[in-house]
Amino acid sequence: MTDYLALDLGAESGRAIVATLAGDKLTLHEVHRFSNGPVQLPDGIHWDVLRLWSEIKTGIASAVKQGIQLDGIGLDTWGVDFALLDKNNALLANPFHYRDARTDGMVDEAFKRMSRAEIFANTGIQFMQINTLYQLLAMSMQKSPVLDIAKTYVSIPDLFNYWLSGEITNEFTHATTTQGLDPRTRDWATPVLNAMDIPTHLFKPVTAPGTRLGTLLKPIAEETGVGGVRIVVPACHDTGSAVAAVPAQSNDFAWISSGTWSIMGVETHEPCLTEKALGYNFTNEGGVLDTWRLSKSLMGLWLVQECKRTWIHQGEELSYDEITRLAAEANPFLAVIDLDDPRFLYPGEMPERIQKYCADTNQTVPVTKGEIVRVALESLALKYREVLQQVEDLTGNRYEPIHIIGGGTKNKLLNQFTADCTGRFVVTGPVEATAIGNVLMQAYGLGHLNSLADLRSVVRASYAPETYQPGNRDRWDEAYAILQKVNR
Repeated sequence: MTDYLALDLGAESGRAIVATLAGDKLTLHEVHRFSNGPVQLPDGIHWDVLRLWSEIKTGIASAVKQGIQLDGIGLDTWGVDFALLDKNNALLANPFHYRDARTDGMVDEAFKRMSRAEIFANTGIQFMQINTLYQLLAMSMQKSPVLDIAKTYVSIPDLFNYWLSGEITNEFTHATTTQGLDPRTRDWATPVLNAMDIPTHLFKPVTAPGTRLGTLLKPIAEETGVGGVRIVVPACHDTGSAVAAVPAQSNDFAWISSGTWSIMGVETHEPCLTEKALGYNFTNEGGVLDTWRLSKSLMGLWLVQECKRTWIHQGEELSYDEITRLAAEANPFLAVIDLDDPRFLYPGEMPERIQKYCADTNQTVPVTKGEIVRVALESLALKYREVLQQVEDLTGNRYEPIHIIGGGTKNKLLNQFTADCTGRFVVTGPVEATAIGNVLMQAYGLGHLNSLADLRSVVRASYAPETYQPGNRDRWDEAYAILQKVNR
């Protein structure tokens, strides 16, 4: 029996989860949970990494207080964001949030320096203005003094891993989210970085998931009360950890990591760098154990989260269950929104933005809270159908079932919409896929599991999935035709 601690930081919340692996069964026990989110400062939107660091230490201490003898600690976070360190490896500034507006116009600026096709050929990554590449380009163009002083680039999980272990790494799965790594060489895409006038000396050798970093630093061990526990790099990008925990029994499955973002794709063993993949704006992100994730990132339950936040500010406290119930009872197929529209990227006033989009596209404007959320959920299911068709066109394969993992699996209405809209059998769970994938990669790194098949066998033995059969598609077909129209 072995015990691991997964430190899983999402864009909305973080958690510390203890996992016990006994034979082929895994059990989870949450020991600490905390909020996360953007912090507005005069110069833009940031992450409060010092508070997050304090919460990480609290999570470790909480496990120790329960008498748990940890065999390993692993940490994962959301993608694309980063910190810069000086010559003494000290943090130079509070990291920016990917929703900060400083990247407005940076994708177009990048194309002045290197063509879209060349960037994709060198990185294989979906074009999104939140990508690390455009954040660093913005710093370069604005002649940021921080960029001049910096000696080392670290992703957000790399930063915390350094503070835990004293070792600086650039973990592979997270590095692939930057749009600055060459998937063919699995090393930094120097031609792209040079074209953007981004200093290449910042980037360190890439570290594979499952690598041991050593033991917890003595001051942190003393502060938290834990002994010489080993720090293991899982898939530090949360989606990479989540997909490792898909309980699939074959290779012919599609997956959706459902949360603030919805990331949908398939698992491959080689990156797909074709002209068609570029045209569809797909991404090739690194997975665990010689896999790639051919996928697309979509604005997921972010719209619902922001609607909820807006209504709280207006004095109405609604739970997600209540919001989903209102959506289930609302009139169906009033309108379709394109979740890729830039107006939905930023925080605040989401209900009004959804209504204005519907008015601007000459569709019925949703009025009630339930109608607004239903439009968002139906539109998300329609995007799933679009992405599924595109990935099947890219690979020439048909994928069934669709595995939905992550916190978004709690939204049963969206799960059923997905089955109905795509016409595919849907399997949901586990909810804590990211934490599970994190600890299973720790187990792999420490020699307690031997393969990806072993990891997924443990998941199947430990968690019972929920399933959804597709229903009538007639009205979904009509709505899908509307999505294609508004996409133009």
